[in-house]
Amino acid sequence: MAASTYPERPRALVVACGALGRELVALKESTGWDALDITCLPAIWHNHPEKIAPGLRRKLQAAGGYEQVFVAYGDCGSGGEIDKVIEEFGVERIAGPHCYQFFMGTDEFTALTDDDPACFFLTDYLVRHFDRLIVKGLGLDRFPELRDMYFGNYTALVYIAQTEDPRLKAKAEQAAERLGLAFEYRYRGYGELQSFIETAHPVHAGQ
Repeated sequence: MAASTYPERPRALVVACGALGRELVALKESTGWDALDITCLPAIWHNHPEKIAPGLRRKLQAAGGYEQVFVAYGDCGSGGEIDKVIEEFGVERIAGPHCYQFFMGTDEFTALTDDDPACFFLTDYLVRHFDRLIVKGLGLDRFPELRDMYFGNYTALVYIAQTEDPRLKAKAEQAAERLGLAFEYRYRGYGELQSFIETAHPVHAGQ
């Protein structure tokens, strides 16, 4: 990815899911947006989505002094609660219900899920932390018989890769085998997250 510089970009804050932290740091570096601060909520909260909106509200309440504040979150199982916080503070979030869609691209993701709605998705972050978040998080290490209850209705594991890393690809293939699913690999880089950062609109946090 070629580096570019954005002169006179405003002092800005992005509040994000922890699963996007590495990618946002890479985008900050590639765009030269030195005045961009990144703060993340725990990615593990996807297992407890009721925690996300209150945590986001606390982050935005503390976001004084920024010319621009925006949010890198999907709905993430919050049942619309994240968007209520977005509206409350008058900030902007990236479009889409989850990171799978904006990493792959809305059109491609929609076409894929229309064709096969029984896909289970992984990103770089989820591949790196598969054992902690999926295996241990769902109790499969202690109760392997739960695998088919959780994943029996899926047909394939689709790895949407942000980086071309053979080690992550191999680990994702192992994850698919462990879950008893067919494996599909799609390298898509940062997708719509990149365009969101590069074309972010000036939006101010409410007080």
